[in-house]
Amino acid sequence: MALEYMTQAGYDKLKKELADALAQRPVISAAIAEAREKGDLSENAEYDAARDAQGLLEVKIARLKEKVTNARVIDESKLSTDTVQLLSKVKVENMANKMVMQFTIVGENEADFSKGLLSASTPIGKALIGHAKGDVVEAHVPSGVMKFKILEIAL
Repeated sequence: MALEYMTQAGYDKLKKELADALAQRPVISAAIAEAREKGDLSENAEYDAARDAQGLLEVKIARLKEKVTNARVIDESKLSTDTVQLLSKVKVENMANKMVMQFTIVGENEADFSKGLLSASTPIGKALIGHAKGDVVEAHVPSGVMKFKILEIAL
């Protein structure tokens, strides 16, 4: 897995999610032990369900540990507004319909389009990264090509 850049808040959220998942281990172990005490394991649906839950939890924990290991927190003090980069607040105009939108460019884990948090790995995010105020960029999206003019870059 490649390095993933994120804000301190995103990193803290990821660490909390991992801690919560690790806290579930004893709960599932207790459920397995309780189901095991009920007798014949070959016909014990409760035991099978608890084992399945344990397997899913372990996969989730492994995934979260890998993300935490590969996470790099961005030092916001070293960012500039010369070009669009992670954590930039970008105001753009859709050249086709003249609609003005504002996004904050974030890492994939923090993206939430309904809150204006656009992942840098999306076609629009990739198109905006590295460009300056006044540039017109083309984003190759599934429905075709969209053109955006960068109106403003802030932090």
